[in-house]
Amino acid sequence: MNTTDRTPADLLRSALAADAARPLVTFYDDATGERVELSAATLANWVAKTANLLQGELSAEPGDRLALLLPAHWQTAVWLLACSSTGVVAELPADTADTGSASSLAAAADLVVSGPETLEAARACTGERIALSLRPLGGRFPRPPEGFTDYAVEVPGQGDHFAPFSPVDPDAPALVVGGEELTGAQVVERARADAGARGLGPGARLLSGLPYGTWEGVCAGLFAPLAAGGSVVLCRHLDRLDAAGLEERVRSERITHTAD
Repeated sequence: MNTTDRTPADLLRSALAADAARPLVTFYDDATGERVELSAATLANWVAKTANLLQGELSAEPGDRLALLLPAHWQTAVWLLACSSTGVVAELPADTADTGSASSLAAAADLVVSGPETLEAARACTGERIALSLRPLGGRFPRPPEGFTDYAVEVPGQGDHFAPFSPVDPDAPALVVGGEELTGAQVVERARADAGARGLGPGARLLSGLPYGTWEGVCAGLFAPLAAGGSVVLCRHLDRLDAAGLEERVRSERITHTAD
């Protein structure tokens, strides 16, 4: 953890410099059996490619609003950190299943990123629309949704290194969650405070099954472990895992802390 970090993107850079090979985000989907593990280097590569897509192909600028209609997922973490890298404001809905709320968020945004379950709500956005299949290994849609850019088609060809056209202002808006707007510096400050309250430190492994629609969920599921020099085991559909399965996951993933 670097005390000079002032944006979530800074936190990722510090994690990369500290130990590029260590696991940073481990993702489970207990509805499909999927497991994905991303080291600091792999996550940073996905973030760089996504930031290049945002800045280059989609012409997003600092201050633009991006409606992020995705569940708690490793690719959502990528988009949150790519937004931080470019100065784009990521806006998370309280509940992606609330179609009306998601549509309103999309309608007011400059661009929208959607999973397969929120495509109709995302169509309310008049700007660029990007769709993610959320299939294992970041796979493509079998048939690209009409009116959307398929993220899995476009992102592989993007550059592996990213440099913003202009420096990102840590005191500019960066994240909207739970109806509250936070700057990049505020996200980092709160993440450090939450990490301290949870007792997280370097090497901590936090298991979270919380959705990303609240500060508590997105902080436990990404920002607090990142700020502490730890890592997260992010679980979607954790309620489908029985007690024995959860106990085994805690053991096999060397979990030190849980978020509930």
